[in-house]
Amino acid sequence: MDFVVTTLLNALTLISILMLVGLGLAISFGLMNVTNLAHGEFVTVGAFAVYFVQSVGGSFWLGLTAAPIAGAVVGCILEFAIIRHLYSRPVSTVLATWGVSLILQQGLELSFGLGAKPVTPPIEGTFDLFFTVYPAYRLILIAIAMLTLVGVVLLISRTSFGLDIRTVIQNREMAEGVGINTRRTYAIAFTFGAAIAGLAGGLVAPLAIVLPQMGVNYLANAFFVVIVGGVGSIGGLVAGSVFVGGLTSVLNYQISPSLAQAIVLLAAIVAVRLRPNGLFNGASR
Repeated sequence: MDFVVTTLLNALTLISILMLVGLGLAISFGLMNVTNLAHGEFVTVGAFAVYFVQSVGGSFWLGLTAAPIAGAVVGCILEFAIIRHLYSRPVSTVLATWGVSLILQQGLELSFGLGAKPVTPPIEGTFDLFFTVYPAYRLILIAIAMLTLVGVVLLISRTSFGLDIRTVIQNREMAEGVGINTRRTYAIAFTFGAAIAGLAGGLVAPLAIVLPQMGVNYLANAFFVVIVGGVGSIGGLVAGSVFVGGLTSVLNYQISPSLAQAIVLLAAIVAVRLRPNGLFNGASR
């Protein structure tokens, strides 16, 4: 029972991380149809924000507050300087954001050096769950991820900004015709997605090796999550996170992480082949 509960909680931790990273990507890729290959670097920026705040004597919670702000700033600059000029040129967007990801990686290397950066969790102890003991910080991470997901769902479904986003997604020309500033809506949505990715980076920093290249793995997994679950759907995001995160966690106990990643990729390809519109959205065909 101890092994089963620990495995489930480890899977839930990874699912929570992928859900946050995928949530930001779902906004830019799933909702705005922008293939942003620099999305992983928003995660990296968030992690380095926590490291920087701690390195100058600040608390983890102050760093976690700075993480989404740092992600939002980088995302806002990227959208304003590059993305908004390429909405109608998807191939150019891929190339441009790939170049930006390399620039951000090199910039972080020049600023902080090559070595792994230590980030101390705010709580070192464990929590007794009757069947097992589990690190308290991981439980906090899961709780914050779930609250963030609920907050985003409420924002999109219950606010005027969410209505603007849904209107622009369905028909941009009609949205402009009724007076919605589509350029402003896209900019805010992209920045918001970058902020969520920055938050994910801040949360995962105590559990991961903080390096300038750490965002690459999260980018690949986030694309798996969004595509497998169903593009443009919060339910699909959750389904994709459970599929990728759960399968990865179970396989990591049995085989090497690299082989586990390869099997997850193969399973994702099969899932997309069987359900092209996603696990949540699509019907088999």
